[in-house]
Amino acid sequence: MSASHSRAHDLTRGGSLVPAWVKQASRAVLNPIVRGALAIGLTANAITVLGLLVTVAAAVVIGSGALLAGAAILLAGSALDAVDGAIARANGGGTAFGSFLDSTLDRASEAILYLGVAAFLLRFVTDPMLPVLGVMAALAGSFLVSYAHARAQGIGLEASVGLAPRTERLVIIIAGIALAGLGWLPGLLGAIGLVAILTVVTAIQRIWHVYRSTAAAATAHANDITEHGDQRG
Repeated sequence: MSASHSRAHDLTRGGSLVPAWVKQASRAVLNPIVRGALAIGLTANAITVLGLLVTVAAAVVIGSGALLAGAAILLAGSALDAVDGAIARANGGGTAFGSFLDSTLDRASEAILYLGVAAFLLRFVTDPMLPVLGVMAALAGSFLVSYAHARAQGIGLEASVGLAPRTERLVIIIAGIALAGLGWLPGLLGAIGLVAILTVVTAIQRIWHVYRSTAAAATAHANDITEHGDQRG
């Protein structure tokens, strides 16, 4: 089952927080950008690297305390994250290296973003210990979710299910940063805590999904052996 179909499931079946139709509408909005990038010869890998640089800029801006500007830059970077995949598809599909580069730089971008948030908390919050620990928990949970997906792919399964894949985590964090930029710091602290909790839930959902998939495959294999044994007998 494709990632888009998996994420379209309802929450009780492991669907993500952002409905599939919202993502599809976003892709439609980005189509002019994709056509423009193709027209000037930009490759998907170039867009991927550019997206990382935009995230670095956003993290620096956030760490300096300019939260609204940082949130706006992150929105631009998230758009680039969608554009690189569209460009790869328009060019006949992505390459193995392109997929590897995209996944690796996604993890780097996420780490850099959380470093920027932690820098803001250390500079501007009176008692930053608990919030920074929350950032560390959110980052660790995010990496766990991504690792579960990668390991599932390594054994031939698709595990894009769960409440908080990367897009959803990014939406929550950007919203929290924007709220803090508008003067409501609890919005950012709540977003950090929410991501920390949802990533744990998502990791559990993916573990359960892989367990059920492997158990079903083992049962089918055992039944097949039994059936063929009966036929030979």
